[in-house]
Amino acid sequence: MSIAVVGHLSRDLIAGGPPRIGGPPWHAARALIALGVDARLVAKCGEEDVVDFSRDLETLGLPFDLAVGERTTAFSFSYDVNGVRTMAVDEVGDPWRADELVLDGIDWLYVAPLLRGEIDVASVADGRHVLLDGHGLVRVPEPGPLQLDDDFDRRSLRHVQMLKLAEEEAAVVGAVDVPELIVTHAARGATVQGILVQAEPVDRDPTGAGDMFGAAYLVARADGAEPVDAARSAAALVSELLR
Repeated sequence: MSIAVVGHLSRDLIAGGPPRIGGPPWHAARALIALGVDARLVAKCGEEDVVDFSRDLETLGLPFDLAVGERTTAFSFSYDVNGVRTMAVDEVGDPWRADELVLDGIDWLYVAPLLRGEIDVASVADGRHVLLDGHGLVRVPEPGPLQLDDDFDRRSLRHVQMLKLAEEEAAVVGAVDVPELIVTHAARGATVQGILVQAEPVDRDPTGAGDMFGAAYLVARADGAEPVDAARSAAALVSELLR
């Protein structure tokens, strides 16, 4: 199987701590490494972070391509005792250009925008099995407290076989027509094709758990698992990694 994760890297401030690397390629890599999958990371950041982020990516041991724009997407966020996240957008990164998205030989693709408008899903689908993260549908690309709305082009979902939404995103999106719908419930697990898959709660920083889940789910589906079984294995792996 040929798998890639495409998305922006981010500069994250968590609970007032120092800035650190984040974003779907970075977090998804934890699951890919644990599963022993030789997947590609296709990432983008701003020029101010390219040296540090390149060094961080090199430590993973996975092949990667790093596109460079003017700005890095940046967030500030914290979690309450129930794991509910409060987020703010500190900076909006540059959208992907078509020439930066080189995905030759990739059949299974986790498309994980951090904000709406970062990636044209149609331009990367090209007959691939696509898992889209719902961040790229509902998150408004404006600085300030994170806003969600449904002002997205629903025709883009024609290119998506699998759609992953957090609970709050699912409430905004409403009914969708995709072959596989995954709704994540933070530490409580996920609902896949209407079936609840429970997870083992882990009292750890959950940052990146959704991306780990998405990558593990895609790997399992590429390996022939049915959707519910793929969700069970992904949820178990995320709990293990968080521990």
